[in-house]
Amino acid sequence: MPAYNILLLGASYGSLLASKLLFGGHSIHLVCLPAEAELINAEGFKVILPVRNRRDPVLLESRKLPGKVTAGPATGVDPSKYDLVGLCMQEPQYRSDGVRQLLDAVGKSGVPCMSIMNMPPLPYIKRIPGLDYKALEAAYTDARVWDSVSPHKITLNSPDPQAIRPPDGKANELLVTLPTNFKCAKFEDDKDTQIIRNLEKDVDAARFKIAGDEIELPVKLKAYDSIWVPLAKWSMLLAGNYRCITKDGMRTAQEAVHSNIEESRSVYNFVFDLCVKLGANPADLVPFEKYAAAAQSLSRPASAARALQNGAPNIERADKLVQLIALQKGLRHPAIDAQVALVDERLAANRKAAKA
Repeated sequence: MPAYNILLLGASYGSLLASKLLFGGHSIHLVCLPAEAELINAEGFKVILPVRNRRDPVLLESRKLPGKVTAGPATGVDPSKYDLVGLCMQEPQYRSDGVRQLLDAVGKSGVPCMSIMNMPPLPYIKRIPGLDYKALEAAYTDARVWDSVSPHKITLNSPDPQAIRPPDGKANELLVTLPTNFKCAKFEDDKDTQIIRNLEKDVDAARFKIAGDEIELPVKLKAYDSIWVPLAKWSMLLAGNYRCITKDGMRTAQEAVHSNIEESRSVYNFVFDLCVKLGANPADLVPFEKYAAAAQSLSRPASAARALQNGAPNIERADKLVQLIALQKGLRHPAIDAQVALVDERLAANRKAAKA
């Protein structure tokens, strides 16, 4: 199996994916803030991972894994030196100075690009046939940052595992709160897809030695032939994540789903049916009951809600993207319309406060 040179934009959530890829002996460069980069270059990073049937979680330390990690800023990076680029930042961050130019260089390099954003990059959406893509640009913080990235060279990897910075931890530490799998769609080019398949095998074969045992770890990387599998996340985002946002604050994802289970089911199934109308096979998607059961353990508000609560002027707008796609199919849902309007309103208030 070849050892790859992998560039990951974003070291927070990106370090979870990196921790799995390091088992295969690959070299990973993380693009992140200076303070994070300094810490990672000095100490590596740490991921705390719960493992089924074990009382204590496992601590993965990048320096003790077979691969190699470096970190640095967005400037001075040559994407053409890498075999694969991972997009692990939140969508609004790609328009920030330095990152915008790097993303442009990534697109022009023609290196295969794998997104693990909740918000699918615009070039990936262009792999869905029959949509008015121009009309969907309003859902993006700055649609122009994606101009040089080709739909032929991008795929989407659904970020189903949940992870946070530990409240009392350092900037190079990550705590996994829901250890599910990354689900990656194929690229258009089979050679590019083969990279994902090789990484999948590496992650699958990884064993962690602890107290004399060799244990298998959760959070796998799974490659799929369907471009629809990662879009199973849309139903979850609209029924759970965005409904963590309330008029005057936020609530946990568990509360968002279970405080009005019938409305949650209605929103979820509306988005599920929309994906099927676009071309998904129902088997590519996740039924509501399975999601609702997983949501019982989501005891924190979603990242979009936390960012909004902290005054962010922009957040990922997968809610608006789904609403706009549904409208193109002549469909709408009152609860989704109300939620999108609420997020619009709260973002407008944040932007006004930032200018004050």
